[in-house]
Amino acid sequence: MDLSTLFSLMNKVALITGASKGIGLSIAETFAAAGAKVVISSRNQENLDEMANNLRSKGYEVTGISCHVGKSEELENLVKKTIALYGQIDVLVNNAASNPVFGPVHDTSLEAYDKIMDVNVKAPFHLMNLCFPYLRASSSGAVINISSIGGISPEQGLGIYSVSKAALISLTKVYAKEWGDHKIRVNAICPGLIQTKFSEALWSNEKIMQHMMKSLAIKRVGTSEEIGAVALFLASKASSYTTGSVLTADGGFTI
Repeated sequence: MDLSTLFSLMNKVALITGASKGIGLSIAETFAAAGAKVVISSRNQENLDEMANNLRSKGYEVTGISCHVGKSEELENLVKKTIALYGQIDVLVNNAASNPVFGPVHDTSLEAYDKIMDVNVKAPFHLMNLCFPYLRASSSGAVINISSIGGISPEQGLGIYSVSKAALISLTKVYAKEWGDHKIRVNAICPGLIQTKFSEALWSNEKIMQHMMKSLAIKRVGTSEEIGAVALFLASKASSYTTGSVLTADGGFTI
């Protein structure tokens, strides 16, 4: 068995949102190392250019295209620019997420609720639909939605964020069932506590960490590179019979 072929993304084009840092950037580098042409996206073009240049200096083919995923017209522009550049989309990773609040769910404003749902649920829904013709035309179309263990078991202080990630899991299963006929696989990853800027409010809080360490089978915080490795499995031939799955990468927290 040629494992290099099994996990290869050679001649594939991958589009990744929320990819200028953290989990998204690690997925981008992992995919590029596996041979993919990668489009990274986030709101700040300057940050994207810096990250893309860093990855290109390693010999990878990476392009940054700015996009605010909460704006439909920008999502449409993102897909148009990707197709204009590469002519195809084989792998879509919905990683961009928002959580502007931390605290009791009854204190969450309608404005914050709308922002969370727009970015975490509506944007992946719209982007999957925009990419559908190109994923269908691919010989191995794959979608990976980055959810959270909060979508499986609600996290204290992250009420509506947890609701949005549960909705993303359900959305993943719906698309997996409907798109199977088109040979498009759709899966979700549920990271646990990963040491990124996005989750800093959690891993930098000593009280929260003491509580979490009691529940972690692997007694440490995860890394974004470890999520990148899971994403590579789901994007490659290695997972060719895997769709509608919800893979936890949480150090055993949900056991």
